[in-house]
Amino acid sequence: MKMNQIAARIFVLICLLIIMCQASIDNDRDFIMCGTWRHGTGSTKYLRYDLRTGCRNIEISGNENALSIRGAITAKCNPNKSVNLDLNPLQNQSHFCVFWDPLHDLLMVEVNGKNHTLCSQSGLQEDCCTDLSPDKQKPGDLYGIVNGNLRGDILNSKIMEVYTFRGDSINCKETFCGEAFEEHYRLNMIEKKVMNSHPLGPVDLPCVQGALMEMEKDFKGHSFTLPAQRNKQSNPVPLIYLPPCLMSEGRKKSKVLITYYRNSTVKTLFKTNLSNSNVLEDIVGITVENEIIRDLSEPVRIRFHHSPFLPTQSKSCVSWDTKRDNDVMWRPDGCETNDISAKETECSCNHLTYFAILVQLKPDAEVRHLEALTFITAVGCAVSLVSCLILFYWLCKKRLGKKNQSSLVHRGLVVAVFLLSLLFIFTGTLANVGNSAVCRITGALLHYALLSTLCWMAMEVFHAFLLVHQVFTLPPRSWWFYLGGFGLPALLVSILLGIGDIYGKREIMAYANDTNPYYMCWMLNNDKSTVAHYIINLGLLIVVMSSGLVMLLYVVRKILKMPVLKNRYGLFLSIWGLTCLFGLTWGLSFLNFGRFSEAILFLFCIINSLQGFFLMLRHFIMKRIEKSPESSSSSSGFSKQPMLQTNEKS
Repeated sequence: MKMNQIAARIFVLICLLIIMCQASIDNDRDFIMCGTWRHGTGSTKYLRYDLRTGCRNIEISGNENALSIRGAITAKCNPNKSVNLDLNPLQNQSHFCVFWDPLHDLLMVEVNGKNHTLCSQSGLQEDCCTDLSPDKQKPGDLYGIVNGNLRGDILNSKIMEVYTFRGDSINCKETFCGEAFEEHYRLNMIEKKVMNSHPLGPVDLPCVQGALMEMEKDFKGHSFTLPAQRNKQSNPVPLIYLPPCLMSEGRKKSKVLITYYRNSTVKTLFKTNLSNSNVLEDIVGITVENEIIRDLSEPVRIRFHHSPFLPTQSKSCVSWDTKRDNDVMWRPDGCETNDISAKETECSCNHLTYFAILVQLKPDAEVRHLEALTFITAVGCAVSLVSCLILFYWLCKKRLGKKNQSSLVHRGLVVAVFLLSLLFIFTGTLANVGNSAVCRITGALLHYALLSTLCWMAMEVFHAFLLVHQVFTLPPRSWWFYLGGFGLPALLVSILLGIGDIYGKREIMAYANDTNPYYMCWMLNNDKSTVAHYIINLGLLIVVMSSGLVMLLYVVRKILKMPVLKNRYGLFLSIWGLTCLFGLTWGLSFLNFGRFSEAILFLFCIINSLQGFFLMLRHFIMKRIEKSPESSSSSSGFSKQPMLQTNEKS
């Protein structure tokens, strides 16, 4: 008998420890008071309780014959009763615990491992009495409570006849939601509390709304709109469809909880660290009591209502499995995204958890065949690097110590294209291995090289115009070309660096593989960088393109009007080559749309990455034409023209 009693006490202590630990996790304001009740032997022992609604205090007392619970701490419960405890008449003491859960208006007393429910749970309470704190104590003589403790902390080791605890009234639902906001893992606590204590029907808490329903054996599926309140300015609440396969075979009844989170609650409980993406203001959670539902033969469908998306945004149905990921992790696994209309999107998912719509900003350079295009561009830039070195050496050798303005302009363009190709090759590597400062500097240098290339292209067109139609008696000084080719880009990049938040690590996403993006050090994807791109990059590109086309038309007109120029087909070919290199090839970027967009994109990458090679090829072809007999004979009659009165015979 004694061994059985010892084992029973150990079991009770273990159970109490588990209950206390669980209670501390679920709600730190729950009340647990335990102790040893010393009573007499032989006579019948009673549990007497007299409880009232309100929030004043609770008295826990013990004497020779009865353990008594009196006070006013309940929201709805009003019990007044005496219960025969049926204790062993040979024992003179019994272990007991008093449990109080204010959120559910639940009060229980456990004596020697036997539970007595004084107030049954009656749903989640609005106003409740909680945070019971020790007040007065009345000493006892032979009978009373020994080693009284509150949540394991000893209140008094002596015999006390009465323990009094004072309560405070609070809004229990708001406090409960506030504790859930502290950590997202408490979402499971919300589900558990609602599932175990809430009556069937609508759920209305400050942090969550929804519905608790029950499926029966012949469940045929159910479609319904969540019974949640929305503002007039807000979108309608989601529409839910639960398939028949949600009801497990062999079960007669199963509870289903549909929770609905919105607005500020979503931002607090479902915070993510994803860049350039966020979830919509509506999140729906679906769970079946005591079951993990996966791989449904027919999917659960949630229809979300939202405002129309911008062209720069993409959407996808995602879910967060709290049993798989401790941190908030939205995944598209197991969900399909179906567009119903511009303002409606339906998510079809084969499992139960939390569901939402993830909205992402489309990267500006979202491209197909990203890996192939990257390889082609790298190879083209490498060829351009070698070509620029050869051409630069040839131009320097050709100069032979003489002042030659044409060679100066050519060399400036070659240096700019060389820097652009070199930085473009290494920008991806530096974006992955370098820190933010390195990537910001690399992005600024790459932008400078691009602007310098465009500016030197403009200098080439301007210099060609001077050769065709001599405007000035003396040619411009060389430093004007350096100022326009190298100085102006440096000024523009310096201004952008002063503005800040322009350069850094840029993500370029592929359509086919969203999990393997390409990173480069370039202009960021924000409003300031977009404005700078349209004003500076596209503006300068339009200037170069338009000036090249105008120059081509001007040369054609000159040739047709001046017979002496008709044999100068070399000059026409030179201007035509400049126009193709500096205008049409870059203009391909404006044609990247429609059914031929992929072909245009490949053509753009191939031609522009080989700019250095085409520059070298053009110069060698022009030299070959100049050395031909036909070109030499025609140049003698043309030497009297004003355009060759300068020293620019290159």
